[in-house]
Amino acid sequence: MSEPLLAASGIVKTFGGFTALDDVSFTLAAGRTLGVVGESGSGKSTLVRVVMRLVAADRGRVTLAGRDLFALNRAELRRARRLIQLVPQDPRTSLNPAMTVQQTLNFQLRAQGVPRRQWAARSAGLLADVSLPADYLHAYPYELSGGQAQRVAIARAIASRPDVLVCDEAVSALDKSVQAQVLNTLADLQRQTGVAMLFITHDLAVVEHMSDDVLVLNRGRVVESGPTADVLREPGDDYTRELLATRTTLA
Repeated sequence: MSEPLLAASGIVKTFGGFTALDDVSFTLAAGRTLGVVGESGSGKSTLVRVVMRLVAADRGRVTLAGRDLFALNRAELRRARRLIQLVPQDPRTSLNPAMTVQQTLNFQLRAQGVPRRQWAARSAGLLADVSLPADYLHAYPYELSGGQAQRVAIARAIASRPDVLVCDEAVSALDKSVQAQVLNTLADLQRQTGVAMLFITHDLAVVEHMSDDVLVLNRGRVVESGPTADVLREPGDDYTRELLATRTTLA
């Protein structure tokens, strides 16, 4: 069996006397999607921050392509982060309101060392990858709908041609019809590029639509994991059954 692209082992994170993550482990293979599901307070966002090495874990290990992310120095981590990129929950708070879409993408391309002469073509290509016409390069964030802004955030995330996208509640702020459009865009990107996705959500309908495998978190602990179809067909934990009872269908 080949080594997983992204793996976490025995992750523990506490804040004072509160345990946000308690012995959390998972693996993610290239080209696949792992859905991480749970209610608010289940530890999903903390897991994202640990995996992205935005906060330090108290115990455990995260590897990306076999490299221990916790052991990397600053320069090594900067290079590694080109391989794992974040799609945020609310792009309106992550996109600079004073920058056009073109300027936002140029900033990312410059950070990746792409020659200036390639910026225009690469930016237009990135928008095409997320089903937006090049006309949007001249738009400011306030001129974009929620779905359009999220597509721009995805375009920015894939500018470095990452191996992993971490989608942190990436469609939760959108209405159902727009959710489905953005999810289909992500699925198309995965088919075209083979990017793996760690998909954080509170919504099992999103997990069912997107994920090959699922990890169910409750109060910082993994209560269930496995192939999505198997877990949703025969959940073994009461908490998963409660989430299933509130599941809605995507348009």
